Amino acid sequence: MTLPEPKQKHIQRIEMRDIVKRFPGVVANNKVNLQINAGEVHALLGENGAGKSTLMRQLYGLYRPDEGQILVNDKPQVFHSPADAILAGIGMIHQHFMLVPTLSVAENVALGLQSSHEPLLDLQNVSQRIEKLSQAYGLKVEPDAYIWQLSVGEQQRVEIIKALYRGAGIIILDEPTAVLTPQEVNDLFVTLKRMTSEGHGLVFISHKLHEVMAISDQVTVLRDGQSMGTRPAKGVTRDEMVKMMVGREVKPLAPQPVQTGEVCLQISGLRAAGDRETEALRGVDLNVHAGEILGVAGVSGNGQRELAQCLAGLRKVTGGRILLNGQDITQASLQERMAAGQSYIPEERMRDGAIREFSVQENLFLRDHAASAFTNGIFLHFARMAARTREVIQQYSIKAPSAETPIKNLSGGNIQKLIMARELSRQPKALIAAQPTRGVDIGATEYIHQRLLEQRANGTAILLISEDLDEIRTLSDRVAVMYEGQMMGILSRDEASVETIGLMMAGVAAT
Repeated sequence: MTLPEPKQKHIQRIEMRDIVKRFPGVVANNKVNLQINAGEVHALLGENGAGKSTLMRQLYGLYRPDEGQILVNDKPQVFHSPADAILAGIGMIHQHFMLVPTLSVAENVALGLQSSHEPLLDLQNVSQRIEKLSQAYGLKVEPDAYIWQLSVGEQQRVEIIKALYRGAGIIILDEPTAVLTPQEVNDLFVTLKRMTSEGHGLVFISHKLHEVMAISDQVTVLRDGQSMGTRPAKGVTRDEMVKMMVGREVKPLAPQPVQTGEVCLQISGLRAAGDRETEALRGVDLNVHAGEILGVAGVSGNGQRELAQCLAGLRKVTGGRILLNGQDITQASLQERMAAGQSYIPEERMRDGAIREFSVQENLFLRDHAASAFTNGIFLHFARMAARTREVIQQYSIKAPSAETPIKNLSGGNIQKLIMARELSRQPKALIAAQPTRGVDIGATEYIHQRLLEQRANGTAILLISEDLDEIRTLSDRVAVMYEGQMMGILSRDEASVETIGLMMAGVAAT
């Protein structure tokens, strides 16, 4: 006997009334009201730490409100766990994915669900349903692949499939377009509109304001835990949304031309294996000059992550060479790369860039704990470390209760600022910045961009790997596009139109 496929649960509307959520020393949500209607895309905007994730985690049953009510179809609900929310028809795609790395896609989707062959798993049936959803919604993923083998973008697709598989009527989407080409974003928006026409209600969390304006019906802005208001998306301008989010005007960046120097980072014929025993890099050639930002664009899974890891010394190079100011660092250790003048801002900040349980101060000194300025013989000089930490917190505008606060308690934007502070304070000759603003708000993004431009002006050679085309086109002096482990070409700033980059990301060479 085969279990019937889950059907979409009908939710006409969800209301969150006067929601209050407190944590020690912080009021994360203060009397917040939100209404989500079936058949609408409701955008939720706000800086990191504004309370968006906390609000949505209460809707999904991960937290309980200290005050206020949640109503589903006008009936008060109390969600003790995500299982209660899922049963009510609510799905959530988290910014930091809730997947088990050692299990396959099908096993992750099946977790917590009844099998048609109890007590055995029926993964064949699950895989078939996943393939149907993949085809219906354009979410390409292999049911048999293990999560640890997947790129960030592919993991996000698995989370979306999990929600659809469980029949969610209301789905919370956190940055769903971050890993798509412009053409794929258009296709996704068609899919989202089809979902709303079939009765789905969507909460769309994004930092790309033009996308919010293009896809949303309603927009709610949070700032410092409070609602700044809800407006129809068609009746609000970009500048109004930005001012509601940050409380001030944010002017677009206008990078000034600078005189570039000699080639600082030289990559020749670089080859490396991927996680699935296939070749992820197939003869990559790149030169980055001192005082230049070279942007690398591409759809997630086309070799950008492997390129960054090879340059950082985290993945074995199987062919080719990497030179930093003429010094061969192809097989160099992490310590040797740092000594040669290279810094690295990783794509996965909580996996490769920081230790969750360590404090702000401990994470700041992960790389430099043995430096003579902060040691006294075989002992650490804690007073100097504390003074330096306070200085960095102020210099980089990091919002943290104290230097002893565990980094896991900071917002994503402030964690990224801390990692950037650690890497830039070493005055690198070359900087590898992989997805430096992924998942951070517009205020933190503005700050990070300014810091990157300052480093460029100081003569640092910067390789910027990003799936945000706006970021790539705004900051880069030249743009390289990757497709299936190879470079499709390198464009000047003037040549790098959205259409041209999008075609190259899809495998069409520039003419």
